[in-house]
Amino acid sequence: MSAAPFRQAVSVAHDVLAGVHAGQLGDPTPCESWDVAALINHLVGAQHFFLAALDATPPAESPDFAAGDFIAAFDEVSSACVAGFETDGVLAQMFTLPFGEMPGAALMGLAATDTFQHAWDLAKATGQDTDLAPELAEGLLAQSQASIQESFRGPEGAPFGAEQVAPDGASPADRLAAFLGRTV
Repeated sequence: MSAAPFRQAVSVAHDVLAGVHAGQLGDPTPCESWDVAALINHLVGAQHFFLAALDATPPAESPDFAAGDFIAAFDEVSSACVAGFETDGVLAQMFTLPFGEMPGAALMGLAATDTFQHAWDLAKATGQDTDLAPELAEGLLAQSQASIQESFRGPEGAPFGAEQVAPDGASPADRLAAFLGRTV
């Protein structure tokens, strides 16, 4: 296994972030409690969380990334994350997170899915194309279907909402979003 899915998810997220305009920061998103600015803060902040997990350090408190150059902030921390996941042996190493231990390969899969899905959320919220990286989306969907248990779904506070139905002919990224609880 390689860190290629995470690297690709980061590239997708960068491109979507580049399509966000300052006038959209207050717009709603598919993530019910977040507007575009909060979603950007999560997207950048999650990279800091994953990097802290790789470094076995507590994550630092995140500033308001959306108020500044959020693309540069994302690029800087995600580059460090990619390098961390590409370090020899890291995917076989065990990591401790607030919700339990997991191997590096699972952590990388989580990071790739989280980064990609929130890029989709941001694309949807800002009127960008949501047909993102079809091959990557197919792989992340298969991985998610194999690993997300029904007990992970629920109301606000659960990692995932109830699975939604994707319309006929939906792109792989849209089908992933529906599986993860988004209305497509």
